[in-house]
Amino acid sequence: MASFDQILSKKSIFRDVSVLSPHYVPKELPFRAKHMHEIMTVLSPALRNQKPRNLIIYGKTGTGKTCCIKRVTEELAEASSKNGSPITINYVNCRIYNSRYRILQKMLKDFVPELEKAGFGLTFLYEKLLELASSGRQIVVLLDEIDMVKDLDELIYTLTRSNDEIKKGGVSMVGISNKLSFKDVLDPRSRSSLYETEMVFEPYTAEQLQKILSQRAEEGFEKGVVEPSAVNLAAAITSQESGDARYALKLLVKAGEMAEQAGRAKITDEDVEAARKKVELDLTMETTNTLPEMHQIVLYSIASISISGSKYSRLEGLESGFLFSGEVYEEYEATCKKLRKRPRSTRWYKEYLNDLETLGLITTTPSGKGIRGQTTLIKLGPSPHGILGIVKKNLFGG
Repeated sequence: MASFDQILSKKSIFRDVSVLSPHYVPKELPFRAKHMHEIMTVLSPALRNQKPRNLIIYGKTGTGKTCCIKRVTEELAEASSKNGSPITINYVNCRIYNSRYRILQKMLKDFVPELEKAGFGLTFLYEKLLELASSGRQIVVLLDEIDMVKDLDELIYTLTRSNDEIKKGGVSMVGISNKLSFKDVLDPRSRSSLYETEMVFEPYTAEQLQKILSQRAEEGFEKGVVEPSAVNLAAAITSQESGDARYALKLLVKAGEMAEQAGRAKITDEDVEAARKKVELDLTMETTNTLPEMHQIVLYSIASISISGSKYSRLEGLESGFLFSGEVYEEYEATCKKLRKRPRSTRWYKEYLNDLETLGLITTTPSGKGIRGQTTLIKLGPSPHGILGIVKKNLFGG
């Protein structure tokens, strides 16, 4: 067996692999200066001990939303310590902290040591939030993937309405979402109390991705390792697929790993093409495994019918691979019954379809004139057998 010394003594084509991570926040964020300036403008009143407006940031995965907000809040924290403004900044990943209770608990745990013990009710947390803000502190909470919060209406109402009872300080919210439609599911009361500023991050173009990848490759790989054509190809593939900078970085890292394993000193177009297949499979698995249970049941239903065949497949005007929304919903209800779960209404089912489409797992389209009646047609993006294998294991344990 090889030792760590032997592994570390081998020359690597990577200089610093952490620079190529999607979680790395570079000093300069190309093509996002305007967005950062807008976020800074919205949050700047906190430095004068005034409550900033609420802000909702939209954009597809890999458009720089989280990087920008993290960089701006780092600068806000520095400015706060310089001028003595009492500001608290809380970053919350709503995939992990996905309820009002858990989010309030995370916001307060650094100030209320007894929260480490279980058993405190929501009223206790709310009163502690009011107490903390009323001491003259501006509390800014960053809710990444805000649409994953189960009781989102209640959370928004609690955070926004808390300001009615705070005398000196305030509570502000920055929500980050991949879905432009996320507000559509809110009830009118919480929507009106939100009273937000909105900002949209557009996907990166091929030219922008090329510059981003070149910047990261220069820092992450040894000099001359990545051929310019390989960077251009990775950027072109990504812009055609999604404009997702994280996908582009994964392509480059995987191409580097494959080149290094083969003992090559350069990353070529061929390495990028080979990496593309591997990255797509890895991303599909990663995305699918992190979906909430109901989303996975819908995906399982789509994959099952895609394999067994639609009962409407012989209809004239229906393209190959497309399924009727109604038959998928029937399969979804049947799968819920097998799992002893209560199926959600068609309203929620449509939301699950929207989410799956946003993540690139399915495509939907209205039925054309050649098909009787109006419905939504659904087509699975990845391999149905691959999806079924992943989701079946998660839902049924094998």
